[in-house]
Formats: sequence, structure tokens, C-alpha cells
Amino acid sequence: MAVVIPAHDEEGLIDRCLSAVARAVAHARERDPRLVAKVVVVLDACTDDTPARVRRWPVEAVELTARRVGAARRAGVAHALSLLEASPHDTWIAMTDADTVVPLDWISHQLDLAAGGVDLVLGTVRPDFADLSARHAAYWRATHHRGRPPGNVHGANLGVRASTYIEAGGIPDLLEHEDVALVRAARAIGARECASDVHEVETSGRLIGRTPAGYAGFLTRVHAWIDAAPLAAPGP
Repeated sequence: MAVVIPAHDEEGLIDRCLSAVARAVAHARERDPRLVAKVVVVLDACTDDTPARVRRWPVEAVELTARRVGAARRAGVAHALSLLEASPHDTWIAMTDADTVVPLDWISHQLDLAAGGVDLVLGTVRPDFADLSARHAAYWRATHHRGRPPGNVHGANLGVRASTYIEAGGIPDLLEHEDVALVRAARAIGARECASDVHEVETSGRLIGRTPAGYAGFLTRVHAWIDAAPLAAPGP
């Protein structure tokens, strides 16, 4: 299996991301010692200490200067698949982001779903409440309920069978919404899909992100809405 993580200037968060991924890989290997997992971090136009920090971990590092998350994810998947010998049907690709902490069962849960015939897994994301205002955190807790995943697409928590990824044309080289484009293409070819919050990830609650309309942009809009009209709120 492959784990692909794009990173642009994430020196403050990349270590906790890779630590969590390492724990998830180890947990999956405890259940299946035969598991071969390649973790690929794509260093996209980094100008800080992120590359040096990444190279302290037992991961594959790929460097780009594209400054596009679509290009970074695409390059990371290509590199990971080139290292794996299993057939595309038997290879799973898990994607997350460098500002994200995955849970212990992040990989094992996706692999269980894949073994059951699922081709595409849409995982849920929650912000780090320490980064939010008290009102925003309260709103989030009141409007997000475990056991009812909405099926939103998040590159920070996305899994796909390699054969489905290839047939769908892969992640497109886009500045943003590359994850949504991949899911749309996978659905078009009849991929078997599952939305799950069992392996929910925690991502940074920062309001200035690495892509204009990414998760940070969504949080910014919600913050503004709550400040303006605290008695109601837009859907997630």
C-alpha cells in the first residue's frame, strides 16, 4: 500500500503528521506482518526546514517546484506505485496532508473496507479545536455527529484502490479541488464508495492555508458566518 502526503512549508507540523502515520503503519503491520507500505512525502516548493525534517523519518521524499497540490499528490502516487510490486487491484492508496494527524486505525480501517470490496473511501476531518475560537468549537461539536459521515471529499482523508485510481486518470494537476476531481472521475467509472468517520483525522484549524479554497478557507468562511449570525450556520 501507499501513503502519499504533499507538503509545502510545514516545518511546524510535519513531524507530528509523520509520527501519527508511522504509528498507523505499525498498527496495520501488527495485524498483517506481510503488509508492505511505502510512505511518500512530496516536498513542493519548500523554503523552510520541512525537507530536513522529513529526511529524519524512514519515508520516501520527492521534491517538486510546482506549487500545486494536484501535481504534488500525483507525483507522490506515481512514485509510490513505482516502488510497489503488488498488482494495482491489490494496492491501496491512502492520502492525507502534512498538517494532519491520523488515528491509529487510519490504515487498517481502510484496508478492511478494501478487503470488503470498496474502491473509494471518503474519510471525515475535524479541525484541531485548540486552533478555533470557543464559539466555533462549540458550533462544530453541535453540528457534527459521529456515526453520520456526510461523505464530503477531503484530500486529508481519502483512500482509493490503485486500479480505480489509474482507470479514473489519477489525481489531476490542479491548484485546488484535485481530490474532488478524482472522486468525480472514480464515480463515473462505477467505483464502489464508502463514507466513514471511523478513522476520522484531525487537521490544523488554521485560517490561512496552502490553497485558496482548501480546508482553511472553509474554516474561515464558517468563522465569519458564526461571528455575523451565531444562531444558525451553513452546512459543512
